[in-house]
Amino acid sequence: MAEPSRKLSSEEVNALMEGLKSGDLSASTSVRDGSEVEYKTFNFGSDDLSLLGDYYALRIINERFARTVRSVFLPLLRVQPRISSFPPEVKTFEEYSSGLDAFMSMTNSRIEELRGSMLTVLPPSFVNLCTSSRYGGKIEVTNNSRTEFTSTEEKIIEVINGGITEILEQCWKDLTPISIKFHSREQNPQFAAFVESSDLIIVCSFVMQLPKVDSMSFDIVYPLQTLKPVSSLLRSRVQSDVVESSMSWRDKLEKAVLEVPLKVNSNLSEPIVPMSKLLKIKNGDTLNINVDETCDFYVSNQKYFKAEMGEIKGNACVRLTKRLN
Repeated sequence: MAEPSRKLSSEEVNALMEGLKSGDLSASTSVRDGSEVEYKTFNFGSDDLSLLGDYYALRIINERFARTVRSVFLPLLRVQPRISSFPPEVKTFEEYSSGLDAFMSMTNSRIEELRGSMLTVLPPSFVNLCTSSRYGGKIEVTNNSRTEFTSTEEKIIEVINGGITEILEQCWKDLTPISIKFHSREQNPQFAAFVESSDLIIVCSFVMQLPKVDSMSFDIVYPLQTLKPVSSLLRSRVQSDVVESSMSWRDKLEKAVLEVPLKVNSNLSEPIVPMSKLLKIKNGDTLNINVDETCDFYVSNQKYFKAEMGEIKGNACVRLTKRLN
C-alpha cells in the first residue's frame, strides 16, 4: 500500500507563495523547521549518463563477444583472427557519423525486448577483405574508391551481420535475453535512419588483427535510450569472476597494451627564418607561414599519418588520410 503524501505546513505554503510573487526561486538554500536545507536544480529532460554506471556489464559482454565472434570470420578469412574490444564511448550520433567515410555498410537492426535499435558499421575495406579471402584471394587490403558494393559483397555482408546477430544474442543471454531482427541497410551515413543527430549513442568498437595486414575495426552502436531500461543490470558485477577466470594471460596482456595512452600531435608548418630577420623580431610582429593542404600526424613523436585540417563545431581537428610505412 502506498504511503500517504505529507501535506505542506502553513509556513511552507506561505514561503512558496512569497517566492512565486517575487519570482526569485534561484536560491540554493531553503528554510525548513528553522534550519537551512540545501538543494540543487535538476533538468528532467536531460540524459543522465550515470544511469548506466561505468558500463561494466556492457564491457563484459563486448569482451565475450570479441572472443566468440572469431568463429564467424574464420570460414571467411581461412585464418584465426585476433579480435579485441575497446571500452564503450558515449557521444552524439552527429559526432560519430562525422568521423565516418561517405561509403560504409550500416545495418540497422531492431532489439525487440528493449524496444530499441542497434547499428552495425562495417568499413568497405573490411568487407572487401572478407570477400576476397572467402573466394580464394590473398589476405590484403585494397583502398579502391567506390560508391556501392557488388552483389557478392552484399551476400558477405549478410553472412557477417547474421553471425554477429547470433553471437550478440548469446552474449547478452546471461544479462537479459534479447532477439535482434534485421530492419534496414544503408551505404551512406547521412541516409541512415537510426536516431536524431543530437541523440546520444554508445559506440562499441572492435579491432581485428591479421598477419601481414594493418588492423581493421568495426563498430556496434546502441542508442542511449535503448540501454536505459536495463541500466540496473549494466551496473551489475556478478559476472566478473566467471569472465576474468576465462581470460588467458595473453588476452589480459593484450588488453593492458591496448589501454596504454599515447601522445599524438600534428605539425602544420615549419617555417625557415634567416638569422638577420630573427634578430629584428619584436613583440607583436607577425610571421607569414605557408600551410599545405596536408599536414603530418605524429604518434609518440613518430610520423605515422598524413592528415587534412578541418573544423568540427568550432574546434580544430585533423582527418587522417594516409598511413605512412
